[in-house]
Amino acid sequence: MNSKKILSSKFNIGNTSVTAAGEPYFIADIGANHNGDLNKAIELIYLAAESGAHAAKFQHFKADSIVSKHGFEVLKGEQSHQKNWKKSVFEVYQDASIDLDWTKTLVETCKHAGVEFFTSPYSTSLVDYVDEYVPAFKVGSGDITWPEIINKMASKGKPMLLACGASTLDEIDRAVQQTLCHTGEVVIMQCNTNYTASLENFKYINLNVLKTLRSMYPHAILGLSDHTPGHATTLGAIALGANIIEKHFTDSNNNEGPDHKFAMNPNSWREMVDRSNELYLSLGSGIKRVEDNEKETVIVQRRSIRLTQDVKVGEVLTKEHLECLRPCPDDAIEPYHLEKLLGKKITETVAAGDYIKWHQVK
Repeated sequence: MNSKKILSSKFNIGNTSVTAAGEPYFIADIGANHNGDLNKAIELIYLAAESGAHAAKFQHFKADSIVSKHGFEVLKGEQSHQKNWKKSVFEVYQDASIDLDWTKTLVETCKHAGVEFFTSPYSTSLVDYVDEYVPAFKVGSGDITWPEIINKMASKGKPMLLACGASTLDEIDRAVQQTLCHTGEVVIMQCNTNYTASLENFKYINLNVLKTLRSMYPHAILGLSDHTPGHATTLGAIALGANIIEKHFTDSNNNEGPDHKFAMNPNSWREMVDRSNELYLSLGSGIKRVEDNEKETVIVQRRSIRLTQDVKVGEVLTKEHLECLRPCPDDAIEPYHLEKLLGKKITETVAAGDYIKWHQVK
């Protein structure tokens, strides 16, 4: 096996360059929100594109390759949010699975809409199947402990998105190290895997994990895979350094299905993108300086040292001669120099109200 790669802080996802300090990149996770209808899937792609998404994401799986029917039947009360589903877990996954014959149509639709086609394949054979269609691979949180599929995806040499929901730092690092055996183009995505849309979930999303991930992987591109309502977590994640944002997408939160309630609709998605781009611009470089748009305010808002009365050549300046008032022209003396002026002689007559210049004193 080749030596491990180094985490990259810049690479392309399809035609878009992403960087560790770059503009937000938005993935609309349509997932199963097509409800088994190809026309609905096509419609959602166009809606996502119009709403500002960079990519539309689906899921490629067969129910029997992702869940054990028997396993969930014997779980009884330990099924988290899935216990509220009207159908069995196995039946829900059957309904949500994509007909492989859809794939080329979805890919072509994404191309026509101007977004990248993403999908999460949930078996090693499906990794091979979708490889020719996707610009990157996404490892769902539930597969972060399955090295076989991580290695399979990473071996394709494309960017890897690792969702880290319900996982420990050791589990995350193991997955990262497995991926680095093949590629350094990795996005590490903080995530919480509770899909109930409960407002209580805000206290569990733990965005400060992004700080921990940054300390562990200083050069990595970070992301957020999120299931909370609204924009708070997205904006917080971007402020903490996340660049890749994935949220579920639907045309209506009133649709039947497990993922519609917590998904973003076209209006809320557009709002999220607009506010996120504003936030990104507002973060700036971190270098404190007088910005171009405030240079004139330095003159009109700062004070300069001015004379309270006419002063003639040879007079000695005292505090009674001086006051600090706006504006402050470029060649004026600023108030923090006032003590230096006391006791100085005026070299030319200065009228009351005028500001003092250095060449006028000695």
